[in-house]
Amino acid sequence: MKIIDLEPGDARLTTDLLPVLLELRPHLTEELFLSILAEGQGQGLRFTAAYDADGACVGAAGWRVVATTSVVRKLYVDDLVTSAGARSTGVGRTLLAHLEQHALAAGCTALTLDSGTQRTEAHRFYFRERMAVTAFSFDKPLR
Repeated sequence: MKIIDLEPGDARLTTDLLPVLLELRPHLTEELFLSILAEGQGQGLRFTAAYDADGACVGAAGWRVVATTSVVRKLYVDDLVTSAGARSTGVGRTLLAHLEQHALAAGCTALTLDSGTQRTEAHRFYFRERMAVTAFSFDKPLR
């Protein structure tokens, strides 16, 4: 498996990573994704892709380093998805380990993410990866 941090403007963001990301975020269109990239990159949004031995993108992670009053600095994972055909093959574990190295290099005290309450399979994976539920996430839809 090959893990690649994709730089802004890299065509693989839409050709390789977006199709995998759509499995988690089906509401995205290429136009909306590019708009989010343009705005989010100024806020530190980055994407990392996992490729299998055949060169197919099988995993995607969106992330950013954030300064907070609660933990001072954390690496927040916006998106973490393994393509359906590659689940349970170590892709998610490899991506998380890669992100943890970024977090340590950036002086982060935590690696955090939110996961929808309905995603019980993902929760089992996070628990296996020694992650803990440390807070509730509250949302108020505005539209």
